[in-house]
Amino acid sequence: MRFQALFRVPQLNGKRFNSSSMYVPVHEPALESDCRRLEKFLQDKPHILVLTGAGISTESGIPDYRSEGVGLYARSNHKPIQHGDFVKSEATRKRYWARNYVGWPKFSSITPNVTHYTLARLEREGRISGIVTQNVDRLHGKAGSKEVVELHGSGYDVICVGNQDERGKGCNYRIDRHEFQRILDQLNPAMEDKSTMMRPDGDVELSMAYVEGFKVPPCPQCGGNLKPEIVFFGDNVPMPRIEKVVRMIIESDGVLVLGSSLTVFSGYRIVLQAKELGLPVAIVNIGTTRGDPKADLKISARCGEIMSNLFKPNR
Repeated sequence: MRFQALFRVPQLNGKRFNSSSMYVPVHEPALESDCRRLEKFLQDKPHILVLTGAGISTESGIPDYRSEGVGLYARSNHKPIQHGDFVKSEATRKRYWARNYVGWPKFSSITPNVTHYTLARLEREGRISGIVTQNVDRLHGKAGSKEVVELHGSGYDVICVGNQDERGKGCNYRIDRHEFQRILDQLNPAMEDKSTMMRPDGDVELSMAYVEGFKVPPCPQCGGNLKPEIVFFGDNVPMPRIEKVVRMIIESDGVLVLGSSLTVFSGYRIVLQAKELGLPVAIVNIGTTRGDPKADLKISARCGEIMSNLFKPNR
């Protein structure tokens, strides 16, 4: 079968792991020794800070941008939306919201996988101190993790970007994305799902003819433009969020990176800051990452295979 030709089904201790997501790239099976090496790395470090990237959510069925052969860049010529384009162009905003509207029911219904649930368990067991995620899918919260910083924001909140000053201060309007979906339903009763491909931040591919009639409401407080609380490409992570992450790094005794290529500097910076403080860094990711030369431990494997076998009782 074509699926079997594209993806290997790995084994650990005779157990087969089903790579059910079409967005997980081809990878070698995880080794028992890799799991034990990561356990040793974590064993005497109860304040590990975990940085997660899109590679952990591909196993839940959310595509990423950069995975070899299966990421969005490999499957299409489309690029992620730019912050400047969204703010300046009404056509860009309409196109984004139409796509996001159609993709939202599927995106919001996606559930956590074994990596998310294992991290929640490790937090309860006092083995990690917190999570910084580059993902906007809120799957860590769904899995039960408590100390989570969403570095690039979340697709689950909508904010107003009208009347902002140079510091990003302006209208404070905010609405839950589910509630905003109901408003879009009322404004666009004739819209049907004619999507072809979901993107990493939850929107989908739609034809321009399908987008033209889509209606997007203005901010009810100031009349400004509404956008998801996602840090789009070309925008900056809010300074209070950066400062909180820095405090988390300082208070940690090491960093564990899961499922990130660290291509985006906001994530790579966490590795650099950890090394400047003399903290150890471990990375689990399929393929190479920007941070590999800085890592004290690098494991090239699917995160779900490794995480599901950490600190298991009665092993």
